[in-house]
Amino acid sequence: MKGVWLEDLTSSEARGRFDRGDAVVIPVASAGSQGADLPLGAGAMIARALGQRLIERLPVVVAPIVSFGGQWIQAETFRQILCEVVDAFRAQGVTRVVLLEAGLSTERRLEGPSGGLVLRVQDVPGGLIDRLRSASAGVGDPSHATACKGERLLAAWSDALAAMLTAEWPQLDA
Repeated sequence: MKGVWLEDLTSSEARGRFDRGDAVVIPVASAGSQGADLPLGAGAMIARALGQRLIERLPVVVAPIVSFGGQWIQAETFRQILCEVVDAFRAQGVTRVVLLEAGLSTERRLEGPSGGLVLRVQDVPGGLIDRLRSASAGVGDPSHATACKGERLLAAWSDALAAMLTAEWPQLDA
């Protein structure tokens, strides 16, 4: 059985997934901090695409995207929101929590939840972020970007993120 979006489950189905030990992935996308050349929702679009790809590969429950960081609220407020979301999952018996920092954020890095995991698109091996930034003629000039280049990047990111998750929790790959 592969993954699912939390919002597609009933409360009893979610409880079953949590009791079974599925990891809960909380995608975090900092709205508006990607730069002037990308839409404000770029981070959320990346988070959604990566969440879907993880669902197709691993038995994870992907929570709704948290995307109000960046220029919209204070960093401490955003951190408190994330802590409350993680604490709420922990209170429901979730033992594997992953914060997936999917936006191309320039703000301070997320701190990992106690006993949890933080995966950052920026930290994916292989220089993927550098390749993304050079996929155009330069920052602010997306004219050389293509759907094919974006698809290849998403595939590489999702491969690397799935490998990082299964390295942390090998039973997810069973």
